[in-house]
Amino acid sequence: MGHLTRRGVIGAAAQGAAILSLTSVRNAIAATDDTAKYIAEFTGGKAIKTGRVNLSIPELAENGNMVPVSVVVDSPMTKDAYVKSVLLAADGNPMPSLITFNFSPMSGKAQAAARIRLAQTQNVIAIAAMSDGSFFTDRKTVKVTIGGCGG
Repeated sequence: MGHLTRRGVIGAAAQGAAILSLTSVRNAIAATDDTAKYIAEFTGGKAIKTGRVNLSIPELAENGNMVPVSVVVDSPMTKDAYVKSVLLAADGNPMPSLITFNFSPMSGKAQAAARIRLAQTQNVIAIAAMSDGSFFTDRKTVKVTIGGCGG
């Protein structure tokens, strides 16, 4: 069996870092694809417009285990025009689904708040389904310093 040299240790460490980096890139691509599929299921593949949705979440989360998030959707909340539901998704979590809030005209306002778990730095996406079949979105990037999903 050979003995360790400085060059051998540095080379092995570089190979390990490259493998970890490649694995992270593959996982990020898979998570983004899963998120796109999840959103498409929610919207039925319909177009999503920006506006009307205000997603509020810190830009920096020191601990991904408990990240406060709130969402408000501009809507009259009448029987003819209201928010049916708001989906929150994360494109860097092992599972993209975070939470879905359901509303009715009796809700009075389309707003909700929760605490979510984020595995790593990623985008959090809010999509509002309106009673007329339209969809609106807002998205924010959150930098996570300590992951909350085993990361």
